[in-house]
Amino acid sequence: MALADSLFSCRVLVVGAGGIGCELLKNLVLTGFKNIEVIDLDTIDVSNLNRQFLFQKKHVGKSKAQVAKESVLRFCPSANITAYHDSIMNPDYNMEFFRNFQLVMNALDNRAARNHVNRMCLAADIPLIESGTAGYLGQVTVIKKGQTECYECQPKPTQKTFPGCTIRNTPSEPIHCIVWAKYLFNQLFGEEDADREVSPDTADPEAAWNPADAAARATASDQDGDIKRVSTKEWARSTGYDPVKLFNKLFKDDIMYLLTMDKLWKKRKAPLPLDWTEIQQIESSQEESCGMGLKDQQVLGVQGYTQLFRRSVETLRSQLIEKGEGAELVWDKDDPSAMDFVSAAANLRMNVFSMNMKSRFDVKSMAGNIIPAIATTNAVIAGLIVLEALKILNSDFDQCRTIFLNKQPNPRKKLLVPCALDRPNSNCYVCASKPEVTVKLNVHKTIVQALQDKILKEKFGMVAPDVQIEDGKGTILISSEEGETEANNNKFLSGFGIRNGSRLQADDFLQDYTLLVNVIHSEELEKDVEFEVVGDAPDKAPAPSAPEEGKNIANGNKDSAQPSTSSKAAAEDDDVLIIDSDEEPSSSTMEASPESSNRKRKHHDADDAASKRKRLDQQPSDDDEDIIALD
Repeated sequence: MALADSLFSCRVLVVGAGGIGCELLKNLVLTGFKNIEVIDLDTIDVSNLNRQFLFQKKHVGKSKAQVAKESVLRFCPSANITAYHDSIMNPDYNMEFFRNFQLVMNALDNRAARNHVNRMCLAADIPLIESGTAGYLGQVTVIKKGQTECYECQPKPTQKTFPGCTIRNTPSEPIHCIVWAKYLFNQLFGEEDADREVSPDTADPEAAWNPADAAARATASDQDGDIKRVSTKEWARSTGYDPVKLFNKLFKDDIMYLLTMDKLWKKRKAPLPLDWTEIQQIESSQEESCGMGLKDQQVLGVQGYTQLFRRSVETLRSQLIEKGEGAELVWDKDDPSAMDFVSAAANLRMNVFSMNMKSRFDVKSMAGNIIPAIATTNAVIAGLIVLEALKILNSDFDQCRTIFLNKQPNPRKKLLVPCALDRPNSNCYVCASKPEVTVKLNVHKTIVQALQDKILKEKFGMVAPDVQIEDGKGTILISSEEGETEANNNKFLSGFGIRNGSRLQADDFLQDYTLLVNVIHSEELEKDVEFEVVGDAPDKAPAPSAPEEGKNIANGNKDSAQPSTSSKAAAEDDDVLIIDSDEEPSSSTMEASPESSNRKRKHHDADDAASKRKRLDQQPSDDDEDIIALD
């Protein structure tokens, strides 16, 4: 009876209403949970319908969270469900918001959001059930402050796959543009795939506009590839694969169409369309090729990539003609013309979205595979999430486990393998009593903007960091208050007296998180490496040590000696560990393997996998925890 009463009265938060989220919401209400809040920024796309069963064709373009709520209430009208069509990283969802719940369940598809929810649950001291899937692999684990590893206790491999709306509308990293370019190759010259569309996503979760109005407002030209909702390949064929028309559609008209989605650019830098004619007028002397040496390692300028795009399209068009009517080409990174096309298209898109362009060598090495989503895997993982939730509500935390779903049975013929939860990593830079890291960089070449964006936000997952130099004067280097320290952005760290041995205190108020950064000055970093985290990606987590109480900053602890003073950042992934025994070893004694966007080991993205322990022979090598491109 006690458990039944808990189900009726407890409030739970479900973060994500996609593949795992749909299954999870169904399981929760049918198990007896009555008070559920669900948040998801995404909207429904046609490609979701094969596995996200709460959605139908008539729902395409609508909020996933809202439609999921309505669908669940049809078969369980007594449930009290609140839906939020928003990002969990919005500052409105602060520590007090999280403290309204007895349990938080992640059904996310990117590492940044996972990192953020992990930190919020640590700060609010609320149990978190983390999950992730990648193809046939899946994983569920429980995170409890002070008792288990947090999501970021162990390093994870770089995210390899990403949400469709990120690829199509709001790329923020070079890899997003490279994946887009690979999709584009298939849409134009290979086998078309509805899940790998490249045109602007009109059902983007963040787009708060009426497509009919946008069409009227769009200033895209009505020639040179006006944006029509037709097959990309069909349109390209109608132009005779004209490089100029293709260029203007992809890098001018589609971008201008994206700009009409006003809400997307309120907190992001808006893309800058490219025009073929204007680029041709650039003096070749203004075009720079960065880097000496091998041709593949040089970074061309916009005009150089424009010409490479033209030549590669003409070559690929000729190859299609030679193969005959209805022929298709297959992308191969070792095919020069295919690689030229992807390199040119990816770099032009990077330029449009204000990213540093990459050499052909870098593009080739970064191109990776995307793991498909499997509905059955999502269903199994969602069921396991609820089982772990019941243990927590029944005060049986000692019975909670990390559970791995493998692609094939282990020697004991088990697909599901439970492992004991690991203790916190005393060196974790998120949940340790005094989070601290050492970063090696060149203080004469690293600017404040790079410290903020590439190190604190991208590497260490902060959302809106405030940084103070421990120089005895409390010099404020970075402020989360808009405009307060903007003048510092393009100045080198050395200009503020930062040198070898300097210490910086970085605070994120939203996450109630403080990180001490020790600076090591080095002029011997490898080429193109801006910084290194000393001791990053350890092979093995150090033995747990007793937390220091009453000393320094304890993240998420209101009684900490130095309260955090700052005010956010980022989001998708699952790590999957593959093991070959069902004896319930500690999850940290096993190796990991991929699966679901910087460090945990077992949760969904197999990201941890690579650096997991030495024990698995069979693991797949895809990261899925953060890479879940799947849902």
